[in-house]
Amino acid sequence: MWFWWFMFVCNLIVPAAMIVGGRFLWKHCPKDINGMIGYRTERSMRSMDAWKFAHDYIGRLWWKVGWIMLLPSILVQLPFWGSTSNAIGFAGLAICTAQVVVMLATIVLTEKALKKFLGE
Repeated sequence: MWFWWFMFVCNLIVPAAMIVGGRFLWKHCPKDINGMIGYRTERSMRSMDAWKFAHDYIGRLWWKVGWIMLLPSILVQLPFWGSTSNAIGFAGLAICTAQVVVMLATIVLTEKALKKFLGE
């Protein structure tokens, strides 16, 4: 059962990181445009307005999506209690892959919103 608990915790890392990171980006946008901390893309670094918009947008989006992903991440793992290590591992891989795809999709959505914001 230790492996089930290990995978359970691992599958909560992405939603938790999105919730915490989203709240941080949303509420505490880095004061200066920089290449080290924050949402750093070519579009987001064009101006201070774009920088603030991008952080606000992706922060709110990550915060919402993180909470939405949390429950399915838990519910999908539950039926594998008592299963073999292979079944638990493959379920964990599937859950983690889906979470990463969703997280990458939020970047695409942010870039589209930023493009619209900049009038491109």
